[in-house]
Amino acid sequence: MNIILFRQLPQDNLIPASDERAKHIISVLKLNEGDCFRMGIVNESEGEATVTGICDEGVRFSYTPRSVPSLYPVTLLCAQVRPICMKRILREAVSLGVGRIILCGSDTGEKSYLSSNLYKTGEYQEFLMDGAMQSAHAGIPEVLFADTAFGAVRMAQETSPEDADFILLDNVTGAKALSSEKIGKFAVLAIGPERGWSDRERKLFTDKGYRPMLLGSRVLRTETACSAGIAVLLSRMGLL
Repeated sequence: MNIILFRQLPQDNLIPASDERAKHIISVLKLNEGDCFRMGIVNESEGEATVTGICDEGVRFSYTPRSVPSLYPVTLLCAQVRPICMKRILREAVSLGVGRIILCGSDTGEKSYLSSNLYKTGEYQEFLMDGAMQSAHAGIPEVLFADTAFGAVRMAQETSPEDADFILLDNVTGAKALSSEKIGKFAVLAIGPERGWSDRERKLFTDKGYRPMLLGSRVLRTETACSAGIAVLLSRMGLL
């Protein structure tokens, strides 16, 4: 953990001894009274906390909050893949600082992914937290869900400014390398499932103004394309 994150400020500034974050502070960071650690409240504040006491109840602390840096003006529109792969996609996307994530079903993807326990139980939130803690920042993006690519495209349009760049990463129709293009101040990056978008979906994206682009000549796994695509996109936007 590069930052100790909470959804809300612990009551009485006490992290219970049973909490994994208290165990991390004591056993991994090996902090003592007077020592400091980086702490944050999700999408609310981040700053420096000081250990004021360690007792049987847990870790007591004081906290000096600061504002949370803005997430990057990028929406990742990603087709559903196997839950074990999606966990990595979510963690890395948050770590890279994307501002919004839209997950959708696809023509070639397994339909059961949409109803995975990863989403039903809210487990996916843990991987958002993991990504934020890795990044040492408290910002976590909104995650939206759509049954189809059509629904995802509509969501992306509704939540993006009119001058946004809409990009379809696709090694079938892509003509230009993403690394060669200058991108504007806001972007939506659409990445398909392991078997790729269907021709019907490709037409949908291009009809809605998405520019097909490439990451190279190699066929990448969705999770690899997400991490590499976001990094190249942020670089072309002048943010990395």
